[in-house]
Amino acid sequence: MSSALADSSTAHTHAPPAGRPSGRRANPWLTLTAVAFGLFMVGLDGSVVSIANPEIGRDLNASTSDLQWVTNSYLLALAAALILGGKLGDRFGRRTFYLVGVAGFTLSSVAIGLSGSIEGVIAFRAVQGFFGALLMPNTLGMLRAVFPPKKFGMAVGIWAMVSSVSTALGPIVGGLLVQHVSWESVFYINAPIGVLALVFSALVLPQSKNGAAAEEKFDILGVVLLALGLLAVVFGVVKGESWGWASGGTLGAIGAGLVILLAFGLYETRVATAPLLPMRLFRNPTLTIGTVITALNFFVLLGVIFFVMLYLQNVRGFTPVEAGVRTLPLSLASVVASPLGAALTGRFGPRLTMPLGMALQAVACLAMLGWGVDSSYATMWPPFIALGLGVGMVMSSSSDAIVGNAPVKDGGVAGGLQATALQIGGALGTSVLVSLISSRVGSTLTAELTSAGAPARAASGLSEAKDAVAMGVAPVSDTMPAQLRAAVVDGSHQAFMNGVHTAALVAGVLCVLGALVAAAGVRRGSEAAGH
Repeated sequence: MSSALADSSTAHTHAPPAGRPSGRRANPWLTLTAVAFGLFMVGLDGSVVSIANPEIGRDLNASTSDLQWVTNSYLLALAAALILGGKLGDRFGRRTFYLVGVAGFTLSSVAIGLSGSIEGVIAFRAVQGFFGALLMPNTLGMLRAVFPPKKFGMAVGIWAMVSSVSTALGPIVGGLLVQHVSWESVFYINAPIGVLALVFSALVLPQSKNGAAAEEKFDILGVVLLALGLLAVVFGVVKGESWGWASGGTLGAIGAGLVILLAFGLYETRVATAPLLPMRLFRNPTLTIGTVITALNFFVLLGVIFFVMLYLQNVRGFTPVEAGVRTLPLSLASVVASPLGAALTGRFGPRLTMPLGMALQAVACLAMLGWGVDSSYATMWPPFIALGLGVGMVMSSSSDAIVGNAPVKDGGVAGGLQATALQIGGALGTSVLVSLISSRVGSTLTAELTSAGAPARAASGLSEAKDAVAMGVAPVSDTMPAQLRAAVVDGSHQAFMNGVHTAALVAGVLCVLGALVAAAGVRRGSEAAGH
């Protein structure tokens, strides 16, 4: 056997095979620490950019459409390449592609800050997304290879905690950097984290790969079909809110993507000799349901965080930093929930923790139906805690359900599958919930303005400003009489809250359905070959 940690059915027996790494490279907890650096960098970057976007727009004279592409170019590249990144790691070495991903992500982050134009920001964000796709799936793939089954759940719990905390800290870190340094600093911060990750990882990470895969023909057609299908679906999703969900462009993009993905599935099942994504993985119901619940988990998390930040900043008037601090209970709850969820999953299986996590998220979303324009913070922090507990618990249990139920040799592919579900779910959550808010605002704005005391003619004219109101912004001007301005603010904010209540209700119902599906379909034990 080569010096690489080759996957085999004896990977976790008591007698280590010859050539297995020794010393610090044999310590799985050092491996966990190393991959946490890269994971933290990607998670933080994903949520700080939304805080920086307004300042990027002002500094680079960017349009709203340009700013959408700052997010969308990253998301499209990431979603299209995640499973490829996991497959490359399985085949040629997970350590190798993790390090390439960290280096590329770090360099492209610096390039974004130095670009000096909105076109450069968008282009390098796409490059950043591609390298993130090499990095992310191989974090779980390496953990799956080095941790014995009994400790893998706890490792995943810590992995999930790092991911949840980095995402939740983004608004606070981003707010501080944008407010006190510059928008470029939200990207430059990746440089020291990336260098530290590279040095530490190079010293402690063992190589791991699927030795048999190196002899197989690489599935190039599968790569092309999967990338095109995911690109089309995600593009349709992220443009659905602006184009309209019933528009020909949106339906055409999503429909074309689904057709290509169907062709990909048929090709992988019937033609490919060494499939990019082995369809046999989906014969395991726990893995399949875990993938769906992962997507739903981030649908709720990113969608809810998006409208919560709009509520706190645009309706309540908090600064980005103040808004971030008020969401700290969510971060702290996820810190507790991830290892707790992993421990409970290790003892009782994901059949308990996955439905429990989704139920907690349902409680959080439904509690938000009680929020109003002037609600006290006492009504906010309990849903934040419930949401953080639910997200952290589902992260650890769904990771165990997906990666823990895949054979060791497919650890990178399983990590890519989970990361892809996560990204698509997050994109859907933001787009769909924002669309629901916008639709509800459009249908109630005129009535709410009139009810608040605005004259009928003025209320009717202001209905054209529904897009601004859907972001929590009241369409007032300095030329308005004070009484009319107050009525417009009150009516606009109430219309926005109507939209928030609709979005929270839909998210809550989806969580209830997710809990029922997980309780009915997930099996207690782990069934992966190669455990």
